[in-house]
Amino acid sequence: MNTTVMGTQAFPLYRLAHGRTGDKGDRSNISVIAWHPELFDLLVAQVTSEAVAAQFHHRAPSRVQRFVLPKLHAMNFVLDGVLDGGVNDALNLDTHGKALSFLLLALPVDVPDHLHHLLAGPSED
Repeated sequence: MNTTVMGTQAFPLYRLAHGRTGDKGDRSNISVIAWHPELFDLLVAQVTSEAVAAQFHHRAPSRVQRFVLPKLHAMNFVLDGVLDGGVNDALNLDTHGKALSFLLLALPVDVPDHLHHLLAGPSED
């Protein structure tokens, strides 16, 4: 997934942040917390409501809201209509929103070369 463009390289979001997820009814609540404060502005610029809606296009969210929490270097996303009606209404075996953070953490983020040393996980050098 690592593609290079003019001094940047694309990495999955999980290299820049971790996440937590909860659900209530047909709503999923996903937090994204930067591994390092210096990565937060990059996350705010690229992990937008529109980018999250596109990442979840196959689940057809009716609305995606983003709440930025700068003092925590975090964001919270609220996705409506992504759980097939909710745990009690859906025919799927597992419609809980708990696993949806993994889908969001696969979102590609362009990271400038000078910030690569802040990424979590093994280096590919």
